[in-house]
Amino acid sequence: MMATTLPQPPFRLDQKRIAQAILLAALVLVVFRGVLPAGLVRLPGALVLPFADWINAGFDFARDDLGLMTFTRAFSDVVEFCLDVTANLLYGKSRWPHVGPIPWVVIAATAGMAGYALGGLRLGVLAGGTFVWIAVMGQWKWAMETLSVIVVAVPFSVIFGLLMGVLAWRYRMAERILNPILNIAQSLPHFAYMIPVVVFIGVGPKAGAIVTIIFSVPPMIRMSLLGLRAVSPEIIESGKMSGTTRLQLMTRVRLPAARTEILIGVNQVIMQSLAMVVLASFIGMPGLGQKLLQLLQGLKIGLSVEIGVTIVLLAIVLDRLSKAWALKQPEHVEGSWLRRHRVLAVWLGLVALGFVAAWSHPYFAEVERKQALSMAGPVDAVVGGFIDLIDPVTDWLRWFLITWVLIPLRNAFLWLPTTAVLLALVGVGWRIGGWRSALVCLAFALPIALSGWWDRAMITAYTVFVAVALALMIGVPLGLLGAANETRARRFLLVCDTAQTFPSFIYLIPVIMLFGVNDVAVIAAVMVFATVPIVRYTIEGLRSIPPEIVESAQMSGASAGQLLRHVKLPLAVPTLVVGANQSIMFALFMVIIAAFIGTQDLGQEMQRALSSTDVGKGLVLGLAVAFMGLMADHLLLKWARNHEAAMGR
Repeated sequence: MMATTLPQPPFRLDQKRIAQAILLAALVLVVFRGVLPAGLVRLPGALVLPFADWINAGFDFARDDLGLMTFTRAFSDVVEFCLDVTANLLYGKSRWPHVGPIPWVVIAATAGMAGYALGGLRLGVLAGGTFVWIAVMGQWKWAMETLSVIVVAVPFSVIFGLLMGVLAWRYRMAERILNPILNIAQSLPHFAYMIPVVVFIGVGPKAGAIVTIIFSVPPMIRMSLLGLRAVSPEIIESGKMSGTTRLQLMTRVRLPAARTEILIGVNQVIMQSLAMVVLASFIGMPGLGQKLLQLLQGLKIGLSVEIGVTIVLLAIVLDRLSKAWALKQPEHVEGSWLRRHRVLAVWLGLVALGFVAAWSHPYFAEVERKQALSMAGPVDAVVGGFIDLIDPVTDWLRWFLITWVLIPLRNAFLWLPTTAVLLALVGVGWRIGGWRSALVCLAFALPIALSGWWDRAMITAYTVFVAVALALMIGVPLGLLGAANETRARRFLLVCDTAQTFPSFIYLIPVIMLFGVNDVAVIAAVMVFATVPIVRYTIEGLRSIPPEIVESAQMSGASAGQLLRHVKLPLAVPTLVVGANQSIMFALFMVIIAAFIGTQDLGQEMQRALSSTDVGKGLVLGLAVAFMGLMADHLLLKWARNHEAAMGR
């Protein structure tokens, strides 16, 4: 008899072993760094590619040869006209229609009635009280300079984002093209948007408005697409049976049915606009951001706190008003015109009273600086006393962190060979997601090495690593504490929601007060900013666990500690990973902004590129930051999906 041979299984690469081999090779490069050729420690200059020159050449071609400058000037003229109108109405700039400024009492009454109509008495008091605060504190002109840009930028962003969202919903190819663009756009730091705008538009309110429009469009596109996809097929069928045309079906059926998602997109546009308008002070945008920048540069803490409170209040009011608008459902009221339009009638009455008050006394039209209240003196006194009290502690902490933690860690990151880091990233990618994830990591990391900005990128990575590690150490216990009690969880989430509305500039004020201008202040600002999403997603992840699973574990005799370690945390891991992912993105954005108070990373170079209007350099640096964020996003989400699959979810 002939011996029969069993069929051999096909050769199959072991994902885990390949990843271990790659990581071992990276470790060998690190261990033997001292004897490595210089070209393996840092890529030789011959391999550094002139990405910035290529980008600059492309911009020059688009501007000069394709006539893009003509289009941008035409668009900027339209924006400038709109800005002239809002500037005249809100703070009396001598432009058409020459009817402003509207008295502050009228605007405060309007905000109060809008809040009451959308969210009730509490929101009305908050909205109206915010504008009263702005007026009596003598910040009216600065606040109106900021709002005049937001009032113009938001409609442009909403309309353009809605049109692009409809296009992506209608055509699959358009969505495929837009998705990677939106991913990169939402990962780019703020300064990367400013540099091309300065080249094409210049500086000032017009440039601030245009960069705000560009920056705030992506979330509107995504929410419009999401809303249109979520429309029930039954609603569409009902619309078709009513004999609607394609255009009527879109405008009268699909868009109204997607109203909630679209209005959430509007909320995101408003908040993104406020964040960018504050930062646009770097390109000559007047208003609250410019004033805050000047005060921080002069270390005038009391006045900085006043401006900071105003920006925070504006952010909270705009966020609550737009969210209330998104959640409020249309109402149908029977009866007379006065009954149906009661709020409108009250508003008209208040507006009339406001104009009469402004006509009778100039204080109700505009509060002059000499009439304004100020808490700068008491704040400076309290802050000064507090700083003197804790100065020995902060001095020691600053010395200890800089000498024994931050400098050694930064030097360790810079000491690592470029090739070892690239191999380690490939190994981690292969271990998590196979060869595809390994290629994704290489595709994001290699261009950073080839750009010539590797050392700056490593300093950025070190800052983010330290800040996010500290944020996890603080945020996860806070999240566990908040999730232990439903009332406490709601309060913690309210604080997180409020903190996420703050423009990032605000986080610089307390750290400068405590630590001055140094690396510790940068780390502290980034850490605080990055802690918010960790606390939020820890609470949400633990609250989302089905009660039946918890009860089953308790009936099995699990202690509180065992329940947390073996049941709750493993089930909440996917949500926790989303929180960590958001924390990294927040940290990357904040690191670039914190360059204002002194760093040596990509943010510092990006500010220099902005000062010299070097588009190529600015975009290369911005893409380096975006690639770091997108790589972390890919790895974390892929790992979370693998974890869910392993748990059978």
